[in-house]
Amino acid sequence: MLRLLCRSSAGSQTLVRWARRSQRGGGLLLHGARSCTSSRRCHGTGSGEVNGQPAENGSGNALYRDSVLLPKTEFPMKLTGQKLLDRELQIQQECGFADLYSWQRERKAKNKFCLHDGPPYANGDPHVGHALNKILKDIRNRFEMLRGRQVHYIPGWDCHGLPIELKALGDLGTSGLSPLQIRQKAREFAEGAIARQKAAFQRWGVMADWDQCYYSFDGTYEAAQLKVFQEMHSKGLIYQDYKPVFWSPSSGTALAEAELEYNPEHVSRAIYATFPLVTLPPKIALQEGMESVSVLVWTTQPWTIPANQAVCYMPNAQYSVVKRADNSEKFLVATERTASIAALLGTDLQTVGTFTGSLLEGGICKHPTIPDKQVPLLPANHVTMVKGTGLVHTAPAHGMEDYSVASQFKLPVECMVDEDGTFNELAGPELQKLSVMTEGNDKVISMLKQCNALLKEEQCVHSYPYDWRTKQPVVIRPSKQWFINTESLKDKAKEALQKVRVLPESARSSLLTMLDRRTYWCISRQRSWGVPIPVFYHKESGEALINKYTVSHIAQLFKEKGSDCWWELPIETLLPPEVLKKVPGAASDYVRGEDVLDIWFDSGASWAAVLEAESDSRADVYVEGKDQIGGWFQSSLLTSVAVRNKAPYKSLVVHGFAVSEKGEKMSKSVGNVVDPDVVINGGKPAYGADVLRWWVAESNVFSEVQIGAVYLLATFISPHQGVFKVTDAYSEFDAGRVIRVLQAFITRELSSFYFSIIKDRLYCDAEDSLGRRSCQTVLEEILDGVTRSIAPILPHMAEEVYLHAPGHDSTGWIKSSSVWRRPGLEEAVEGACAIRDSFLSSIPGKNAARYDLTVAIEPGLLFELMESLQEEPTSTTSQLAELMMAARVNLATKMPRDLDPEALLNHGTFLINLEGGVIREESAYSIAVTPTSAARCPRCRRYTANSADCLCPRCQSVVSQAH
Repeated sequence: MLRLLCRSSAGSQTLVRWARRSQRGGGLLLHGARSCTSSRRCHGTGSGEVNGQPAENGSGNALYRDSVLLPKTEFPMKLTGQKLLDRELQIQQECGFADLYSWQRERKAKNKFCLHDGPPYANGDPHVGHALNKILKDIRNRFEMLRGRQVHYIPGWDCHGLPIELKALGDLGTSGLSPLQIRQKAREFAEGAIARQKAAFQRWGVMADWDQCYYSFDGTYEAAQLKVFQEMHSKGLIYQDYKPVFWSPSSGTALAEAELEYNPEHVSRAIYATFPLVTLPPKIALQEGMESVSVLVWTTQPWTIPANQAVCYMPNAQYSVVKRADNSEKFLVATERTASIAALLGTDLQTVGTFTGSLLEGGICKHPTIPDKQVPLLPANHVTMVKGTGLVHTAPAHGMEDYSVASQFKLPVECMVDEDGTFNELAGPELQKLSVMTEGNDKVISMLKQCNALLKEEQCVHSYPYDWRTKQPVVIRPSKQWFINTESLKDKAKEALQKVRVLPESARSSLLTMLDRRTYWCISRQRSWGVPIPVFYHKESGEALINKYTVSHIAQLFKEKGSDCWWELPIETLLPPEVLKKVPGAASDYVRGEDVLDIWFDSGASWAAVLEAESDSRADVYVEGKDQIGGWFQSSLLTSVAVRNKAPYKSLVVHGFAVSEKGEKMSKSVGNVVDPDVVINGGKPAYGADVLRWWVAESNVFSEVQIGAVYLLATFISPHQGVFKVTDAYSEFDAGRVIRVLQAFITRELSSFYFSIIKDRLYCDAEDSLGRRSCQTVLEEILDGVTRSIAPILPHMAEEVYLHAPGHDSTGWIKSSSVWRRPGLEEAVEGACAIRDSFLSSIPGKNAARYDLTVAIEPGLLFELMESLQEEPTSTTSQLAELMMAARVNLATKMPRDLDPEALLNHGTFLINLEGGVIREESAYSIAVTPTSAARCPRCRRYTANSADCLCPRCQSVVSQAH
C-alpha cells in the first residue's frame, strides 16, 4: 500500500500529485461496484532519496541502500495522449462500467435513491451543456451507490417536436409529404441523435443501463402519456376553446410559454394614439371643460389597433383631463403620467379636471381607423402606471389580459391575422395580405396619421417573445386549440411546491413566478411529429368526440403499435366498439384530429412512464438547468398535481448554463463552442473523461459554468470531520466543496505535514516494526478514504487505484471508526504542533533535523499530553521527536541549568479544551534550540549517530536484525 501511495519516491508528493494529475488529464478513476480481480502486484524501481535528501554515491551509502525500504510501484505517474485514452477505455472494460448499474440494482439495499432524468432533446450532437448535466447527476448517483443505496436512474430522450421535424426535412419542407413520411424522417433523425448522445454519455462514465432507456416516441411511453391526458380531461382540466395563444408565423404553430425566448433588445414602433370621446361618462359629463376630449393610449404594437374593442382604465387610480398649452387639445390621461406626457410633447399641460377612475364608467370612444365603430371605456386590473398613459388599448384577439376583459364584458374576439402572420379580409382591403410585424404595422401608423389620431411615435427597446426554435418574433392571435386550465391547478401546485426542497433556494421564487404567469396552457400543436391528440371531429357539425373510452382505446393501440397507427388505421379501428354503438351516424361521419400534443406535455408526463413502478412514485430529485424552471419542472409539477395531487419530486436542483471562459453564451458563429469530444479525445493534449468530470465537479454549478482552455488546465481533514464534510457536500450537489476539502487535506495535512514526518519511520524502521506497520495502516486508510471520496467524480482514477491495490471492498462509502478517536490524542498532537510552530519559527529557513530541541513545561495537563508522545526525558525516535522533525527532543518540567548560552529561546501558551469544554486549561511552555552535536547516519541521513562513520542506534539494530 505504501508503494501505491508513493508514485514518486517521496511520499510527501504522492496524493498531491495524484490530485494534480486528475486536473491535468492523468487518467485514473473508479466506479465503486466491487474490487477488480487483478493479481498484479507493484514492482518497480525506487529512486535514491531518503528523508527528502538525495542519496550520495559514496561507498557507505551504497552499502546500506538495499536496507532502506524505498517505495516501488507500477502505477504510472503520468499518462498522456492515446495512452491515457486507451487506459480509460481499458478500465471501463476491465472494471465493468457497463454492468455497474444492473449490479447495484440487483443487490439488497435498505434504502433507495431515485434521480429522474430529464430528457435531453434528440436534435443534435452532445455538447458541454449535456456534459454538465449528465456528469453532475452521475456524481450524485455514484455517491449514493457508494453509501449503500439502490439507485434508480433511467436515462431518457425527448424525441418529438418542431426542431427535429425541421432538421429532418431540411430543404424538402413538408410539401408533398404525408404525415407518415414526415414522421419517418423525423424518427430516423431523432434516432441518430440519440445514438450519438448515448455514446458520449457512456464515454463520460455515466452509470446507467443504457439498453433500458425511455424515449418519448416509444409506444409504451405514449400510452402512459395518454393515460395522464385522459385523467386530466375527465376532471375537466383539458378543454378546447377559441382564445388567444402565442403563435409563431415562422413555425406555423401555437406555442406554450416554455417555448418562448424573450429578446430584451427587440425594437418596436411605439405610438401615442387618440380615441375621441363621443359619449362622456355620465358622472363627469356635467363638469366644465369636458367637451372635445380624446382618450390618449400608448401601445408598442400599432398593428393591433384595427382589432380594438375597448379602452381600459384602473378603477382606483386618479385620472385628469388636461389641455395642451400650444394648441388647446384635451386629453384624458392618468394623473401620475401627466408630467411624463408633457415632457414627451414638449409643452405644458393644464389640468381641467381630476377624478377617480371609477367615474369613467359609461364613457364611449370613437375608433380611430374604423368609421362608425365605437368602443367603450371599461375597468380592468391589469392596467399599470409604469409606462404609457394609464389607459390601455384593448384588442381581445391579440392579448391575454385583453381576452380576459372580453370574456367579462362579452366583447367580440375577431381575429384579423392569418396563420402566416398577415392581415386577413376582416382587416379591410388596405391591410389584407400585409405582414402585421412589418409593412402591416407601417400601414396602420400611416392610417392613424391620415385621420389625425397619431399624437406621437417613438422607438421602444423592450423584451418581446420570440420562437425559441426559429428565433423569430411571435404574435398573439386567437385560435381553436386544446388547453389545460392551469388557473384551477395553480394553488395546488404552489402548495405542493412548498413541500419540495429547492437548490438553490433562490430558484423557488422563479418557480412560483412562472406558475403565476400561466393562466392557461395551450397543449395543441399544428404539426405531424408528435403524439396525436386523441380526438375525432364530426364532419358536418365539427363537434369533438373524446371521452375516457376513446382515449383509453387509443392508448392501448399506441402501446401495441405506436402512435403511427393514428394515421395508418381506419376510423372504424381507432374508435372502440362501445363508442361506435352510441355515436350518431357511422364512423365515416368522423375525421381524426390533426393536432399533436405540446412536447412539454410529452416530457412533463415522464413521471407516469418512468416513476409509477416505484413504491413512492416520486423521485428524490430532479436535476436540470435553469431554463427548465418554466419548462420540464413546471409541466411535470402541473400534470402530477392534476392527476395525483402531489409533486413528482421531493427535491429540485437548478444549475446554470455552460458558458465560455469569458462568460459569454456559446455560439458557433463566435467560435467559442467547446466540444466535449474534443476535450476528451482531440484536444492538445487529449484530456480524457476524468478531466471533463473534474471540470463539472470543481465548478459552481448554481451559477453560469465557465469552460475553456484555461479552465481545463487549470480533502478530508480528520477521519471524522472529513467524512462529514465530504458527505454533506455531495448531498448538497456541491462537488466543488468536496474537491476543496480534499485538496486542502492533501496539501496541508498530508504533503506539508504527515508525509514529511513519517518518511524516516516508513523508509528506515524495521520492515515489520510496530511503528512502520501502524504507519502503513494509516496510509492504507488515507488512500482508501481519499479514493472513495473522489470516486463519484473520478471513477476511472479510483478504479485504477483499486486495480493496483486488490483486496479493497470498493462498494461502500468512507469508513470511520470510533477507535480512531483516542481520548486526548487530538489535543496532544495539536499541542505538539503549537510547540513545533514555535520551534520552526526560531530557525527560519534552516533544516530542523540539524537541531536539538528542549521543551520545558510546568507539571500539568499539557506536560502529561506531551509525555504521552515521549515517555523518556530525551529521545531521537519518539513520536514527539518525529513531529518536531528534530535530531533530538528533551522533555522537562523546567529548563536545565547547564543550557548552552547560545541556545535560541522561545515561549508560548496552548489552550487545552477537553470533553467539549468541560476541561479547559491554558498552559505555558518554553523551548530552547541548539545545533546538534550528533553526526549524520550514513543509512537514514538523520543526525543521530555518534560519529560520521557509524550507524545510529536505530539503524544499527535494523541492519543487524536483517543479517
